Amino acid sequence: GKPPSSLAPVDPLKLKALSMGLSKELKIILIKMQSAGRQTFNISEVEEQRIPLCKISIKNTATEVIRACKGTRVKGKFKESFLLPAFSVKPNIDIEIPIPREKLNPPTPSIYLESKRDAFSPVLLQFCTDPKNAVTVIRGLAGSLRLNLGLFSTKSLVEANSDHAVEVRTQVQQPADENWDSSGSTQTWPCESSRSHTTIAKYAQYQASSFQESLQEEKESENEEEGEQTSDQSAATKIIKFGTNIDLSDPKRWKPQLQELLKLPAFMRVESSNNMLSHVGHTILGMNTVQLYMKVPGSRTPGHQENNNFCSVNINIGPGDCEWFAVHEHYWEAINKFCEKHGVDYLTGSWWPVLEDLYSSNIPVYRFIQRPGDLVWINAGTVHWVQAVGWCNNIAWNVGPLNSYQYQLALERFEWNEVKKVKSIVPMIHVSWNVARTIKINDQDTFKMIKHCLMQSIKHIQILRDQLVAAGKKICYQSRVKDEPAYYCNECDVEVFDLLFVTSENGSKKTYVVHCEDCARAKSPSLAGVVVLEQYRIEELMRTYDSFVLVSNTS
Repeated sequence: GKPPSSLAPVDPLKLKALSMGLSKELKIILIKMQSAGRQTFNISEVEEQRIPLCKISIKNTATEVIRACKGTRVKGKFKESFLLPAFSVKPNIDIEIPIPREKLNPPTPSIYLESKRDAFSPVLLQFCTDPKNAVTVIRGLAGSLRLNLGLFSTKSLVEANSDHAVEVRTQVQQPADENWDSSGSTQTWPCESSRSHTTIAKYAQYQASSFQESLQEEKESENEEEGEQTSDQSAATKIIKFGTNIDLSDPKRWKPQLQELLKLPAFMRVESSNNMLSHVGHTILGMNTVQLYMKVPGSRTPGHQENNNFCSVNINIGPGDCEWFAVHEHYWEAINKFCEKHGVDYLTGSWWPVLEDLYSSNIPVYRFIQRPGDLVWINAGTVHWVQAVGWCNNIAWNVGPLNSYQYQLALERFEWNEVKKVKSIVPMIHVSWNVARTIKINDQDTFKMIKHCLMQSIKHIQILRDQLVAAGKKICYQSRVKDEPAYYCNECDVEVFDLLFVTSENGSKKTYVVHCEDCARAKSPSLAGVVVLEQYRIEELMRTYDSFVLVSNTS
């Protein structure tokens, strides 16, 4: 039935009794019996089979999950992980055994494609997404696929959209394996860069004149007498500008550029049916859209894992090279500890690892050069940092191949972000439900993880719902519209799925603000002045849950 309106005077005890009464019902079935020619009814009691909540698993139906929730007394907030440790698919990497020094610089898996056909081979997808392979370089991919990278050259970009916005990072130029503190006396982790804005045309001018200057300097140093050589140490610190996060999402503005990228194999494309980011239902700039980087030598992308540990694709347009450093996901916590020790935030700060620190902690580092036309595939969760060797442009975006390793790492980071009060750019609960609605999964590990996440989601929703109704809080159903984004709490940035706690800021009808339950209660413990909206009928979620089944490979 309809929950009582919060406006009517309600006796909370009566409500509580009512909700408790409902949760323990005896099913009575009337059975027709023929007795000496007369029909009589016999009353038969059928005790509903209720499974305790702690015994519920993905083998249970949605109805059983809901019934178990209704029979549970949850004090305070129901807080359980969306992940089940037993389902983990992470590779076993032995960290106890010390790695000899020469093995701390392992060779980077580099693939040379013989033909265009090789690019579309399932073996390539398998190799790139293998949890053991942190990073794969596909050499000369642009040539194999006849990609016209000229479309992304500085000249073409200026011709296409000269006044387009560019974010600029001002940095100190230094060798790729060094990162000096401000006094220049010791190597350190924090690496500072200040942010400003310009346009493609203006940055293009800077990039070109920086190249001309360098030619000039080279010429002069050739002409100089040997004796007049200045030593590198005394050379003044050179300040450079790096043009970053240039948004190429607009299909009208960048039509030829985006069309060219459709030549890539499906698993590398910006959009494909097996890419979780194509099931978000809205744009996430730089993740399910292309971003461009314009560089001069020394331009640095500091250390990071991708948002929610998604994979990333990066193509060097040239003409210069880039140098990459990468570490397997397995070691991220050790790197996090170094960041803490150096007072820089791992998730949101700017840091450049001191290689010696990594080696002395037994952490292997992949180090390689990306030449023009090379594609770098960063596997899920790989920690990486990049520096331009020459003058070049790069294009990059994220993909979320629907496999168990990617899904697990994305959910792990989703939960870690919540602990750290950092926004998960990918709304994983929203995405998981969308995937369950639209994709047939034939891999058992992936299926179990997603199904478990949906089950946990239903539990969260049902228990919260029952608590609200028991407290006499009205819940208003308001179904979602096409392209409606996922919601995040205005205060703590956690994803808010299905049950939205909404207030109107300074009483104006125009601005509605979404909160999670905790932040809504922090403002108003009784939720007075808070409207609770429900975006999905529980029956709808139950149907999706029950019809999400493992599909056999043959079908």
